Amino acid sequence: MKKPKTLKRHCPHCKKHTEHKITQAKRKTPGSKHPLSAGSKKRMRRRGLARGVGNRGKISRGAISSFKMTGKKSTKKSDFRYQCKECKKSHVQKNGIRSKRVEFE
Repeated sequence: MKKPKTLKRHCPHCKKHTEHKITQAKRKTPGSKHPLSAGSKKRMRRRGLARGVGNRGKISRGAISSFKMTGKKSTKKSDFRYQCKECKKSHVQKNGIRSKRVEFE
């Protein structure tokens, strides 16, 4: 995917449209992004053993390994940081786009 080095977009700090410089950051893992969600991960892991029948929410399903679409995805979502040229503050794009390679031109 090709992206320009600078882009005009809305700055939430200046509250107006300004020129922004784009950089790419390493995407954070869900564990470091939401450290309090560890409990739900434990439940997911437990799903293989604590399997029940009906009316037990997530646990009533089988283990994750038995799901059809398991395994690593071939692409990772990009994490773009936009730095405002006026106030020098940076903000993040909410949803990344899946692509194998990102090129700034």
